[in-house]
Amino acid sequence: MDYPNRLADYLRQWSLSADGLPVHTHAACLLPVLRGGQPAMLKLSTGDDERRAGAVLRWWDGDGAVRVLAASTDDDVLLLERAMGSSSLAALARTGEAGDAAATGILCSVASRLHASRPSAPFLPSLSVCFAALATAAVHGGVFSACHAVARDLLAAPQDSVVLHGDLHHANVLDGGARGWLAIDPKGYVGERGFDFANILCNPDAVLATSPGRLERQVALIADAACLDPARLLAWGAAWAGLSAAWHLEDGTPPETALAVAVSALAALRA
Repeated sequence: MDYPNRLADYLRQWSLSADGLPVHTHAACLLPVLRGGQPAMLKLSTGDDERRAGAVLRWWDGDGAVRVLAASTDDDVLLLERAMGSSSLAALARTGEAGDAAATGILCSVASRLHASRPSAPFLPSLSVCFAALATAAVHGGVFSACHAVARDLLAAPQDSVVLHGDLHHANVLDGGARGWLAIDPKGYVGERGFDFANILCNPDAVLATSPGRLERQVALIADAACLDPARLLAWGAAWAGLSAAWHLEDGTPPETALAVAVSALAALRA
């Protein structure tokens, strides 16, 4: 995609001025901007899951997530509220067990707002769609096969289906100042709400995610805060970690952290 020219087009079209340098991800380009002197974020996306973000964010309408200020007709370009607070959930989690627990509590609180019932939900794909990579990786056997079996059982009998963020973790919930903590970058699926808490178990980094006793503490805390069955949350943790490891294999990046969490979750399920 010709990001520089498209950015220039939308800076003109929406009367924006750049307020920093663009940041590139595997499927998007983000540019901090000002509109009428107010901070915002201009996001150009590729990929269907990125484009679904516009519909999901509009449906949430700023309740637990950043607001959509403007959008292109096909939602591949979004002008978003920019969360300007200085606090970081990842930094908070790294301050010790109490900080880790506090960060997890904030994530659970944001998830509860996102999962709240609202009318006229957008049409979104089923959660099962995103597990294709794990089904492919299951041919390797071992942890991948075990995680795939767990995921297959969960997806076959979903409970309490909601519109899911799809990638809820410490870096995707930002300090919105007076607006509170706000989610960004939803992937947009429909499925069991327990799935949205599983990625918390693999974050914010390898050291925390694999530290002794952390998985058990997190499962107990999340299950209590989100009114989830601990065993089913563990199952989602194993399914998600296996899926994350499968994506790492596809991308050629190290899967060790995700595999370590998957092994721990599978062991806890068997205990």
